[in-house]
Parts: sequence; C-alpha cells; structure tokens
Amino acid sequence: MLSKTIQDAINTQIQKEFESAYLYLAMAAHYDALSLPGFASWMRKQFEEEQGHAFRFYGYVNDQRGRVTLLPIAKPPAEFGKPVEVFQQVLEHEQKVTASIKAIYELALKEGDQATQAALQWFITEQVEEEKNAADLIDQLKMADQPFGILFMDKHVLGARK
Repeated sequence: MLSKTIQDAINTQIQKEFESAYLYLAMAAHYDALSLPGFASWMRKQFEEEQGHAFRFYGYVNDQRGRVTLLPIAKPPAEFGKPVEVFQQVLEHEQKVTASIKAIYELALKEGDQATQAALQWFITEQVEEEKNAADLIDQLKMADQPFGILFMDKHVLGARK
C-alpha cells in the first residue's frame, strides 16, 4: 500500500509524463509543418514513450491498491526554434523529469518503501537513455548546422527510429 505522500507524488509524475507526451506531440506537429519528417517521427516516438511511462506509473499505483487522480496538463507551445534549440529544450525537459523521478525515489527511501524504490529504478535507467539520446542529437546537430546538414540529420533521425 502506498502512503498518501508517495501516491500524490506519483500522481503528479503521471501528470508530468502526459505533459511530456503532449510537448513531444507539439514538437512533432512543428516539424511536420516544416516538412522535416525524420524529426517529426522522432518526436512522435517520444510522445508514445511518454504515454507508456505515464501508464506504467498508473499501473503501479493500481497494483499498490492506490488511487490514480488525474491532474490537468498544460498546453504546449505551438512554435519552436531551430532543431538544435529544440533538442536542447528536449534535454532540459528530460533533466527536469529525471529530477522529479529522483525526488520520488528519495521520498520512497525516506519512507522505507522498497517496492516504490524498485519500481523507480526502471525509470531512472530509462532517463539516462533519454538524456543521452538528446545530448547525442544536440552534438550531431551542432556539427550539421547548415541547411543541407539539417536535411541530412532529418533523414538520419528518420532511419534511426524505425
């Protein structure tokens, strides 16, 4: 059984995961509008992953006989900058998500909730991958910061996510 404090923290995390999904969908729409299907596809995959994370937290709360309470999600922006700027936003966003998950872990540690600590290990490992992927793309985009280079990177990203 989850404590109210941990249950509330996970419900807030569910909200953050759905906000992340919505943000990535907005980024996908941005890239679709710019005729950059590779970047759009990458963002749609992120959208799907974030939804999966939200449902994983949702399932955990239910498995622990807790109560999922859905919170409102913020409207994402409709316009974004150059690809390198967008992926810098992605990295910063993922770092915030990582910090939020780690805060729940610390709370579970403080409360002696080993089950929640174990469940959060998967998310912590996942966040390492999320941050690495964004950082790698930022590095590559910095090298390709010319119109032809952006088109090349768009095709590269499209092929890498299929």
